[in-house]
Formats: sequence, structure tokens, C-alpha cells
Amino acid sequence: MSDVLEQRMIKIRTLGCSVPLKVVPGHFATNHSHINYYIDMTTLKTRQSEAKAIALSFATRYSAVDVVDTIVCMDGCEVIGSYLAETLSTLGVGSMNQHRTMYIVSPEYNMNGQMIFRDNIQPMIQGKKVLLLLASATTGKTINRCIECLDYYGGKIAGISAIFSAVDKVGKYQIDSIFKENDIPDYHTYNYSVCPFCKNNQKLDALINSFGYSLL
Repeated sequence: MSDVLEQRMIKIRTLGCSVPLKVVPGHFATNHSHINYYIDMTTLKTRQSEAKAIALSFATRYSAVDVVDTIVCMDGCEVIGSYLAETLSTLGVGSMNQHRTMYIVSPEYNMNGQMIFRDNIQPMIQGKKVLLLLASATTGKTINRCIECLDYYGGKIAGISAIFSAVDKVGKYQIDSIFKENDIPDYHTYNYSVCPFCKNNQKLDALINSFGYSLL
């Protein structure tokens, strides 16, 4: 992280999770909105100990689920997904796959920006009980796209998990998140046209997406 953002970074803690969420206040733009915090998931997704802790926190929320066949990982959450599969198996959550083990996959994007699964991956989705795993959800639009994609390929959603989510529900699906909007002081997301920072001519600090940020 750049020194500019590092100096403003705040660590947020919540019950049921042993690792903090790192956030930076400012003026940031995503693909769908403007927000007043950059949420840094880098070490949560890539550092072994932190990814394992996040997976454990997620797993305890699915103790009542009997079957998870496939974990679909968005936003670079494959390391967490692997630990989550292992932890769920240890807790007694089974799989109906041929080898009684869970698949961990991620969608691809075609030239039109649509989520797709190639022919060799589709059997891991079609007719399977799928757990959708994301790093963050600010407006729910990405989750909607994921739901549409999984529906198209015949997946049956067993749950939706996000490390941070500003929404509690998308359609008929509850979002199980470790960190929520009220964990971050004064968190806001705005449509571009009504962003108060833009109206006050406050420049953007960075463009952000699931991979990280680009300073402006």
C-alpha cells in the first residue's frame, strides 16, 4: 500500500473473527459507485494465516448446511475457498461429488464482460449445491450477476458469503458477511450522479476493484 493511504489506514475488528479489516477513508470509485472507504483485502486473501482465519469464521455460519459440492470464488478468494472447503469438511459438511470432495472454481469473463464457465468446468456447477464466496459487496450488482450466471449453468445456491457486505440480502438470498456496513464508521456508497465528494470538487484518491487500487 502506498504511504499516502497507509498513513490513513484504520483496522476494524468484529466478533467472531480473529483478524482485522483494513480500511482507508477517502474518495474512491468502483465500477458501480463512489464510496468513502477503500477496503484493503490484500492480506486477508493472500496471507495463509489470515485466509485460514477468514475461512474458519465463514465455516461456523454453515454448520446447518448438509451439502456443499462447489465453492465459486470471486475477487481472488481462492486461497480462502480452499481453507473453507477443508474446514467445512472437518465440521461434517459433505459433498455429493463422485470423490466426495468439494470443487473450488472461479468464473471466466468473455469479451463482452459476461461471466462464463468453460465446458470442462460446467459439470462442477450444473446440478451442484454451490457456495458463492466474495471479498466484498457494496451495491449487490456483482452478486446479482453471479446469481444469474449460476442459474444459467444450473447451479443451486447453498449460500453466499462476503468478507464485507454493505447489503444484507440480494433477491431471495441472505448475504453472510463477517464485516458489515455498521462495522465501518460512517460508511457510505453513492451513485456517481449524487456523490457529495464530486459535488464539492473533491478529487478521487483512487480507482478500486477486487484486485486493489490505482492511485490518481
